[in-house]
Amino acid sequence: MASYLQIENISKSYGDKILFEKIGFNINEGDKIALIAPNGTGKTTLMRILAGKDKSDSGGQIKFLKQIRIAFLEQDYAFDPQLSAYDQVWRDSAMQTAGLDDDGLFAYELRIRQLMTALGLGDGSQPMSSLSGGEVKRVALTRMLATEADFYIMDEPTNHLDTDAIEFLESYFKKARCTLFMVTHDRYFLDRVCNTVMEMDHGAIYIYRGDYENYLVKRQERIDNYNAQTDKVRNILRRELEWMHATPCARSGKAKYRKDAFYELKDRAEQVYRSSRVDMGDVGAASRLGSKIIDCKDVSFWYGDACYLSHFTYNFQRYERVGIVGRNGVGKSTFINLLTGSDSGGGRLSGIIERGESLRIGYYHQDGIRFDEDQTVLETVSDTHLLSTFLFPHEMLANRIASLSGGEKRRLYLLTILMRQPNLLILDEPTNDLDIVTLNVLEEYLLSFKGTLIIVSHDRHFLDRLVDHLFVFCGDGVVKDFIGGYTEYRSYIKDYEAEQKRLREEVQKTVHPAAVSRDDPPARKKLSWKEQREFEALEAELDTLNAEKAEIEALLSGGSLSYEACNEASRRYSELKALIDEKEMRWLELSLI
Repeated sequence: MASYLQIENISKSYGDKILFEKIGFNINEGDKIALIAPNGTGKTTLMRILAGKDKSDSGGQIKFLKQIRIAFLEQDYAFDPQLSAYDQVWRDSAMQTAGLDDDGLFAYELRIRQLMTALGLGDGSQPMSSLSGGEVKRVALTRMLATEADFYIMDEPTNHLDTDAIEFLESYFKKARCTLFMVTHDRYFLDRVCNTVMEMDHGAIYIYRGDYENYLVKRQERIDNYNAQTDKVRNILRRELEWMHATPCARSGKAKYRKDAFYELKDRAEQVYRSSRVDMGDVGAASRLGSKIIDCKDVSFWYGDACYLSHFTYNFQRYERVGIVGRNGVGKSTFINLLTGSDSGGGRLSGIIERGESLRIGYYHQDGIRFDEDQTVLETVSDTHLLSTFLFPHEMLANRIASLSGGEKRRLYLLTILMRQPNLLILDEPTNDLDIVTLNVLEEYLLSFKGTLIIVSHDRHFLDRLVDHLFVFCGDGVVKDFIGGYTEYRSYIKDYEAEQKRLREEVQKTVHPAAVSRDDPPARKKLSWKEQREFEALEAELDTLNAEKAEIEALLSGGSLSYEACNEASRRYSELKALIDEKEMRWLELSLI
């Protein structure tokens, strides 16, 4: 098995802060490694050193196998806002395409088209300046995956992506015969893609072969073993302390080695690991919550010709936990702005939104970070218990905000909201840029939170663990309430698709297909005659659309299309995906009646 990457004795520090010192590790062909470490310990810096955009302080060695193709994905993608998405990828591929003949260029272009289609970018004609953060990430992924590299090195590949894009990546990397080294906070993605977890902890590297669950078990065993050894050291230290306090003659020059050993033992005894599970105590406290939270009655919201909310009626309850899911651009953030009374951009609002008198809203949103960079951590958040709980140790409290990493700043911003003890906590994509250790602490906090919780997130693990039900934003203002977590919701949709496939197969085998179509599931009995007809029509339309989608997928994968035909097929494929999504959501709406 070939060694793809060897790292020896690399170090990095900023001022007095040592990120890592003389670390080393090896990555072999076929390894799919997730790097786990707390924010601020140098994960992104390590990635930049590997990418050649930063240097080790101590020299050291970074050796890649010469024959392999390597692709890097950084968190921030540098792009030209004047270019279209397709032209951006093509420009960044100049070195990749420099030596290709006509057939090679055509195959490379077809690969870009296929990836853009699969990642929801259509034909890539939209200007980069108009793209959201998630769409920019998809362009960067298209550029990376188009290389068909042997070795992918990625820093947070799922950040800002919706679930469809994340699941595409999962499927791609599970099937691809490639080597991976990545930082990710998405635990489901990690579990389904990686075969190894690498932990950087207290300046040392630990390797765990297996999935995320195995890592959690083995890590705890390591910590428990370390702490047991430290307890033994403490016992020895106690005896040495007794000796050090003995008569002066007992501490003669002959015993200098014992005094030196005492101080070594003292240092060793003070190094006690603690697991990421922290006793929350009263950290999850909230202000007193009245019986009324937010009541919505027949609320609609239009912006121009687009409907983002249609006749929405719902009364939020004390202590309920709701997740909000849906494709980008269907109105999730608009909905949150309406609930909180924030600026909704000048659209047309109708209906009634009433907020309880005792309501105290804490709203965490991605663009909300505003800090005085000269302030210290403690000046920004004065609650030392909260700071300690969220992994800001005492020695960091005097650090200036300017010295914190991006993840540490995001964590501190979260604390500025929690310290106000809101009784309605709204979190808009809270998991982006947070490390897995912090996510575990945040989840523990939220499980103990004594208030109402609304979460907008694409993190499936986060939603599964914390919410009781989902508001599914289906588009065109339609919002459906689904009881259960995200995995249950996806399972529901997949079960429906499997059932439709089974029914199609039965229809093909029977002489009287109409008899099969009349065997409707019990849930449909509650539909009106008109809704029943619509439901049946939707099933027929979905069959037709999915069949056309499968035909186009086969054509795109065949590599036999001309340039013009490829463009047209990609455009139609994007239309079909949007139509299928729209009609499946309407089917879901009717099925839940």
